[in-house]
Formats: sequence, C-alpha cells, structure tokens
Amino acid sequence: MPSRHIRFDWAIKKLLRNKANYVVLEGFLSELLHTDLKIKTLLESESNQQTQGDKANRVDILAETQNSELILIEVQNNSQLDYFHRMLYGVSQLVTEYLEQGQEYGQIRKIYSVNIVYFNLGKGDDYIYRLRPEFVGMNLGDVLEPTPAQERKFKIEKVADIFPEYYLLKVKNFKGLVKSSLEEWIYFLKNSEIKEEFAAKGMEEAKETLRVNNLSEQERVAYKRYMENKRYEASILSTQEFEAQWEIEQIEQAQIRGREEGIQQGIQQGIQQGIQQGIQQGIQQGIQQKTIAIARSCKQQGLDVETIMEITQLSREDIEAL
Repeated sequence: MPSRHIRFDWAIKKLLRNKANYVVLEGFLSELLHTDLKIKTLLESESNQQTQGDKANRVDILAETQNSELILIEVQNNSQLDYFHRMLYGVSQLVTEYLEQGQEYGQIRKIYSVNIVYFNLGKGDDYIYRLRPEFVGMNLGDVLEPTPAQERKFKIEKVADIFPEYYLLKVKNFKGLVKSSLEEWIYFLKNSEIKEEFAAKGMEEAKETLRVNNLSEQERVAYKRYMENKRYEASILSTQEFEAQWEIEQIEQAQIRGREEGIQQGIQQGIQQGIQQGIQQGIQQGIQQKTIAIARSCKQQGLDVETIMEITQLSREDIEAL
C-alpha cells in the first residue's frame, strides 16, 4: 500500500528549499527538461518573495544551475484568467533583474519557466505544453541558425538556446496511465502519491523526504493547517462555481424570454441593447454582492486577510472594512 506523501506545492515552500533536498528538485527538472542538471543554489527575486500569511495560492522557487541557468518554478492552484501574462512578466523580470548594470546583452542567462497549474488554463487536452521560440522564415520556412562566431562566443547550438523556454503542466489533464519516468512525476503532482515501483530521477529520495510520517510535529501541524485551508478554499470555489453556473442559466433563460418577447412585441434594436446592458449591470452587482458575502463568511471563519484576498480578489481595504 503506497505511503502518504505531502503535496508538492507545500514541499516547495518548506522542505525542498533545504540544500540537502535539492536532489528531489533536480530529479523532477531533469526528467522534465530531458537533461541532467544540478542545482547550484536557490535565489531570491522580487518575483518569488514569500509574503506574510504564507500564501496558499502561489508558490515560486528560483533555482540556479551549475551552468548559471535560471529555473523558475511556480505552482498555481486557483484559476487566474491572466496567468499567461503573468508567466511572461515573471520571466521578463528575471531577464533584467539578473543582468547587472553595464553588462553586455550577451550575458543574459537562459531561463526556464516551469508552471504547474491545477485549473483549466487555455483550450487544450494535453497535460504538458512547451514554448520554445524559433525564428522561422516566412517565405522559405527555414529556421534561423547562429553563426559559428555566435556559437563559440555564447556556447549555443541554436538561436532558441538564448531565449526563455516555458513549460506548462496542466496536472488535471493527466489521466493516470504512467508509461514514462516523467509521467511518474506528473502522477505524483496530481495525486500526492508515490508508488513503490516508481524509479524516475529523484523519486527514490522523494519517497522518503516527502512522507507525511517523516514530518516533525511542528511541520505536521503546519501541513494539517495548510490542507484544511485548501479544503476550505476548494469548498468556497465549488460553491462559487455552482452559483455562477446557476446565474448563467438564469441569464440564458432571461435572454431567451427577452428575444421571444422582442419578436412578439416588435421591440427596436436600440431598446433591446438597453435591456441587455441593464441585465449585465445587474449581474455584475449581484456577483459583487455575492463576493462580499463570501469574504464576510471567510472572515467569520477566521481566515487571514491574505487568503481571503486570493479567494475573492477583493482588496485588503475592502476586506478590512467588512
């Protein structure tokens, strides 16, 4: 029977920042990037500062490899519409942050952005997506290659070796059929379970390091509190989704009735547009009122302001004013 293991996002925030446990991260990244790598150190940047209140929604870790490459790992649990934009912003920030003033552009480091999301981001059924920029001829379809001088100076084989690479892991899309060592890691990310037969790089160390039974008493209390908060968040989000779906159905029915009445009564197009605008305004007001009610309930339950901000997207001022 498989042992219980802690969630990867909590492990990143707590256990895997320990240098003794780098081997776990190294194994996961080596399987994902299809190359053996070693982590030299973990860095701090404006993009991965841990905030007061121990945010549960976002987890960042910035690793520097022995080849001076940067790897940004981010875990996102709750749906975020502009997450693609945030991926771009985070990498762009690193490009400038780790290029010292006065350095040549050739000193820009290679960056890998690894994003693990537990919600449906974009339209696609795969569970791993990769973005690796290439310059492709619009007329001939050829791929632009570096000159020999550029290959020697910058130690690259392709122009794409300079530009950031993005990896997007849509964990919920994984169907559970483990056929490769990388899929062993995806299975663990989705289920927080490591089977005895798993043998991917870093997996053997993860089996021991990430066992729930191996946590100290203090860590176990913190992890239990974290999981309780995650369950509470999931319950609230599920309620929000149900209510939002109900509202959509009511809107659709209202639209159908409105169209039928419009046809029957010969309502002019301008009046119909006014009705639609009124419906939209009412919907927005209703959603805002529901969000405030949820925030008030969260506050009564004792959740901290940071967590309530993540759940409702309300500002700190709005929450503290409740």
